[in-house]
Amino acid sequence: MTVSRAFIFDLDVTFACELVFGRAWSDVLTRLRLDYPSIQDDAWAMEQESQRYYDALHATIDIRIHSSINLLKRLAKHHPVAIVSGSTRRQIADAIELMDIRDYIQFYLGNEDYSCGKPDPACFLLAAHHFGMEPDQCLVFEDSSAGVRAAKAANMRCVALCRKGLPPQDVSMADEILSDLSEFTFNS
Repeated sequence: MTVSRAFIFDLDVTFACELVFGRAWSDVLTRLRLDYPSIQDDAWAMEQESQRYYDALHATIDIRIHSSINLLKRLAKHHPVAIVSGSTRRQIADAIELMDIRDYIQFYLGNEDYSCGKPDPACFLLAAHHFGMEPDQCLVFEDSSAGVRAAKAANMRCVALCRKGLPPQDVSMADEILSDLSEFTFNS
C-alpha cells in the first residue's frame, strides 16, 4: 500500500518567494528542515509533491515564456548555450522537452551537479569550466535575486528578466534589466 502525505506549511508569500526563487532544491529543503524539523526524512516526498503542483500548473496554462525561448534559439545559432538551474536534473530535462530546445543547448546543470546553490557562484563557475571559458566571457540570463547575485559573484555579465505580475525580486545588480527578453540585443 502506498501512503501519500500532503505537506502543509503556514508560509508568508514573501518568505515563500525568497525561499524558492532562484534557489537550488537542496537549499530549499535545508531551509525548510530548519523551520520544520518534522520533515527530516521526507525530501523525496516533498520533491514529488512539488512536481505534482508543477505538472498541474502546466497542464492548465502555458507556462513557457515564448520570447525567452526564441532568444535562446537565436543566441544558440552563434554562441554556446547551457541551462544552469536550482531544479533537479529530471525537472530540467522535463522543461527542455516542454520547450523543445534540446537541439539548442550544449548541456545543463541541476542542483545535483554543484554543492552550493545560488546566490553562491559555484553553479555558474562550473558552467564556464564546462565551456572552457573564463567567467568574464559568459553572459547569464536570470529572473531572481539569488541568480543575479550568483552571476555577479562569478564575474559574469547578467541580464535580468523582471516580469510584471510576479513576486518582486531585487535584480538591481544586473547589468541590464528587461521586462521581456525579446528586448535583448547582443552587441559583440
